[in-house]
Amino acid sequence: MSSRITPSPARDLQTRLEAGPVLCAEGYLFELERRGYLQAGAFIPEVVLEHPDALAQVHREFVRAGSDIIEAFTYYGHREKLRLIGKEDQLEPLNRQAVQLAHGVAAEFVDRPLVAGNLSNTNIYVPADRDAAAQARAMFEEQARWAADEGADLIIAETFYEAGEARLALEVIVELGLPAVITLALPAQGTLLDDITIEDACAALEDDGADVVGLNCFRGPTTTLPPLRRILNRVSVPVAALPVPYRTTDDHPTYFDLPDPDATATAPDGQAFPLALEPKLCTRFEVAAFARTAVDLGVRYLGLCCGASPHLIRSMAEELGRTPPASRYSPDDSRHSALGADPRLTAQPDPGQR
Repeated sequence: MSSRITPSPARDLQTRLEAGPVLCAEGYLFELERRGYLQAGAFIPEVVLEHPDALAQVHREFVRAGSDIIEAFTYYGHREKLRLIGKEDQLEPLNRQAVQLAHGVAAEFVDRPLVAGNLSNTNIYVPADRDAAAQARAMFEEQARWAADEGADLIIAETFYEAGEARLALEVIVELGLPAVITLALPAQGTLLDDITIEDACAALEDDGADVVGLNCFRGPTTTLPPLRRILNRVSVPVAALPVPYRTTDDHPTYFDLPDPDATATAPDGQAFPLALEPKLCTRFEVAAFARTAVDLGVRYLGLCCGASPHLIRSMAEELGRTPPASRYSPDDSRHSALGADPRLTAQPDPGQR
């Protein structure tokens, strides 16, 4: 049976957007893999059913760090992914429990975050294949319906690298009457794989009824900004920017082929993605600088995707002038034994000068 929760008008996405930039933490796949609750490679969110307490803690930490939205962890929790591991029978329980779990954590906070259902790329969509498109749409329909049944305030459909698949997901969300955030992942070639520019795709999504359009995943802050500017110049709905927090470059615009010439041990296949990206991680200061630049450009919905962690989300929130609960523990070097100037410190020699 459904445990549907009726969304409160005070928790409406549009209300939040009108009040100021909305901050959303994504990146659950990488974070839970790092913590030992999810297998890299398949990247299937079985943690929802197997270790719900671990997932709840990640939700909790992201909200404490400043996220305005809890994204139910159903990314890759679709029929195609569960078919690969022979667990299609867990599809509906996983999707429903993910939204229920998000609501449970949201209720712990006085300033209650929004709860979002989540759709993602299906890995089966082919533009010219009607049967594949129909299968993808059916997958979106069941996931979105379960999220709506469980009272999601909105649905985030993300990481689409083909405009046609993103538009299919949006059709389903619009039919359910829920707010839709649609974010696209731009490949290194500079256009989506169905040869549509990112700005044209976002304009089409706006025409189709999306409440927020923009970019997530694939690209780091530096290589997200140029296409982001093109989108901002093209659409009138709020624009989203959720890069991966890695130092992508013009020569390597996505995190898929980032080189690491200083590595002292070789990663599988000799590539950093996805298991050896740590040396390419942005600092909290770089992430905060991106947040400031994005907001100054006019972005109204921002966050981080794969590689996100609470301290990075906190740095974005603080750059926006906010003091989330985790700010209680923001750095204060004034009391550091070697770096601090607090008069109560016992004098210590500078270890850097030894």
